[in-house]
Amino acid sequence: MKLKELLKNVLGEEELEIAPSSFDVVGDIAIIKIPPQLEKKEKKIGEQLLKFKNVKTILKKEGKVGEEFRIRKYKFLGGEKRKETLHKEYGCRYKLNIEKVYFSPRLGSERERIVKQVKKGEKILVLFAGIGPYAIQIAKNREVDIYAIEINPKAVKYFKENTKLNKVENKIKVFEGDVREVVPSLKEKFDRIIMPLPKDGENFLDLAKLVSKKNTIIHIYIFANSRGEAIKKIDKKVINCVECGTYSRDISRYCVDFTFG
Repeated sequence: MKLKELLKNVLGEEELEIAPSSFDVVGDIAIIKIPPQLEKKEKKIGEQLLKFKNVKTILKKEGKVGEEFRIRKYKFLGGEKRKETLHKEYGCRYKLNIEKVYFSPRLGSERERIVKQVKKGEKILVLFAGIGPYAIQIAKNREVDIYAIEINPKAVKYFKENTKLNKVENKIKVFEGDVREVVPSLKEKFDRIIMPLPKDGENFLDLAKLVSKKNTIIHIYIFANSRGEAIKKIDKKVINCVECGTYSRDISRYCVDFTFG
């Protein structure tokens, strides 16, 4: 079942031209972006989305993503009136309120890509850890020691709850605070560092270097116009660079895997 096909029930031909062709699903919540020209019919669009299997709540994206916590507002369009859900992916479960914490369901396969690279016994640091998807997915599948830092107190609350939900609370040390304050206090060196902050993440490379060993692998996420631009922003010994989602028509999210050499 395709969204555009369903929307034929409530939109005319010209409206269908500008209507969204896809939406995100977090747990049982469908999240959609609706252009201003279709706002008068947003409730009807929401009703159509409820026809998708396992979708119980419809929310519409409102405004811009905030700078500090990377969260945004959502407008309720239909179904059960709530913003908290339980998301499942790759054998893990994550409880979250999508209006209070940042979470991207689009990065599930990318998180799995990193899990497959992790070796037994590694000491791993996750910066900008959110509700814990990177740390938890790794801890669930590998025998490792993980440190994770997140500045949003509500995300930290969910993170800690999710470590218990996935039975990995003994493998992850969760720190609440600004990475610029927490990282220097760790007095640890790591085998692998994950930096899932696409916007301006390269501004924190000095922190990664501070706690890196000679051959530490860094996974940094960057918004760029091309793979070449993403690599150029790092200008280090690049191992790999993969595209893992789009931000806009011209900008994509890339993960650059590299070492400081």
